Amino acid sequence: MAIDWLLLVTFVPASLALNLTPGADMMFCAGQGLRAGPAAAWRASGGVALGGLIHATVAGLGVGSLVAAHPGALQAIRWIGAGYLLWMAWQILRAEAAGPDLRPARPFRDGLLVNLTNPKVILFILAFVPQFIDAAAPLLPQFLLYGAVLSLGGFVVNGLAGALAGLAQARLSGQGVWLRRVSAGIFALLALRLVLGERS
Repeated sequence: MAIDWLLLVTFVPASLALNLTPGADMMFCAGQGLRAGPAAAWRASGGVALGGLIHATVAGLGVGSLVAAHPGALQAIRWIGAGYLLWMAWQILRAEAAGPDLRPARPFRDGLLVNLTNPKVILFILAFVPQFIDAAAPLLPQFLLYGAVLSLGGFVVNGLAGALAGLAQARLSGQGVWLRRVSAGIFALLALRLVLGERS
């Protein structure tokens, strides 16, 4: 695929500005950092980034337009995502004083699932990326390229936000109960935000 470098150079700062805007992904990674430290935050950010790349692939294949055209499908995805976030919050609150289950794959898996069940991501990609698409060139490679740029920027920004929260967690290690409550509260607020997004 011949790359339109002018479009790509224009896309990079625009995508970085969007990545720097605080949102659900950043809050999720911060919650993981508070819960389990910087390493978990980076794994969560990796899961979120992979989810964004999957969304871009789906959009490039044209499936995203079909999903966006069927509100029932979007509503189902939204409720699944909200339910999963509430389940995570409950699991954190149920954790024993010794701490939560920190199996290495879990933050990555949670980040991936939270991103994939947020229908606003694919709607955003469908609204934002086509502004930089060359209609005369194959669409899927372009969606993959721009999706990769978005995901890479998001991985770095969200990972750093989560790592900073993780450093705060390390300094406040004696306040484990409160940190778990704050982390659970973040996930519950994200679930509420996802549900209320249905009305917007």
